[in-house]
Amino acid sequence: MAFDLGGLLQQYLGGNAPSATDTQAHFDEVAQNAAPSTLSKGLSAMFHSDQTPPFSQSASQMFGQADPNQKAGMLNQLIAGMGPAVLASLLSGAGGAAIASVLGKSTTTTDATITPEQAAQLSPEQVQQMADHAQQNNPSIVDHMSDFYAQHSGLIKTLGGAALAIALAKMANNNKGA
Repeated sequence: MAFDLGGLLQQYLGGNAPSATDTQAHFDEVAQNAAPSTLSKGLSAMFHSDQTPPFSQSASQMFGQADPNQKAGMLNQLIAGMGPAVLASLLSGAGGAAIASVLGKSTTTTDATITPEQAAQLSPEQVQQMADHAQQNNPSIVDHMSDFYAQHSGLIKTLGGAALAIALAKMANNNKGA
């Protein structure tokens, strides 16, 4: 039997989401079977939704739950998506020196690689500050990071059932027009 993405997502239209347990299972199914672009678009819409916490808060929460390699990946994606000017303004602003001291030479360019060891030294609050600054200066960072989170869907599950239901509903709306 083939996976019925449309049928599964249809359950989330109109805000009538199944139980939190079912929602997590459904999210796993979608993450395993949907095209990465479909998942990424749904995640981006979830992060932009007024029904979920701000993107920077969600990024901070996921960073706090991530393993060191995932943390490094998140930071590398975030920094790459910022661009050199945004990164420089972050590091020169309030709290930027503390971030720069942890990241060291990696902060001199947006194509440097943050190691898991460096990433482990940053707090979720510092990552929230980075994500907030990045979004204020480059709103498309949310889309950029959604591509990363689509590849690491287990991190999204740490946001809880309500966020997952919103992501699935957004995917259902996008799928409706396809």
